Amino acid sequence: MSGPSIVDAREEDIPRILEIEQTSITPPWTHGALLGEIYRDDSFFAVVKAPVSGDPKIVSIEYSPRAPAAESEERREDMAVQGFVILRRMGDEAELLQIAVDKAMRRLGLADKLMLAALRYSLENALGSIFLEVRKSNETAIALYKKHGFKQVRSRKDYYSDPVEDAVVMKRVQEV
Repeated sequence: MSGPSIVDAREEDIPRILEIEQTSITPPWTHGALLGEIYRDDSFFAVVKAPVSGDPKIVSIEYSPRAPAAESEERREDMAVQGFVILRRMGDEAELLQIAVDKAMRRLGLADKLMLAALRYSLENALGSIFLEVRKSNETAIALYKKHGFKQVRSRKDYYSDPVEDAVVMKRVQEV
């Protein structure tokens, strides 16, 4: 694995995911909640791994499920989790629960690639609609969601805490 890749999340990825959450998501999830999500049959939980040194330029990344123990220990040390996405199926719909990228790796297209992987998963699983909540002030995330066909459907007053803020509820309808 020489360049960036999107693969299924594993238990050993959780400490790094928690680091990214500390600067991205309020309130951050717990280790137990993330661990539970990895083992859910109705969840798509993927991470983007990129080299820890060298040029961070992201040209192309595709999602590929991680082959068990296929990576050598030497290569794994050169790669680090730089972002993640969690999407959960609910019948023929889904909810985008989280998407976040390490602060140092933002504006390189990683969130876009993670979103595309989640959307591909939703299409492959015949999920007709995807919902999400986002902080009203999170203009960067709202722009990402709009770019991928999400539209605002309503708001939820005081949905978030720390700080208290309204949520924008967005929905993407897709043909399956």
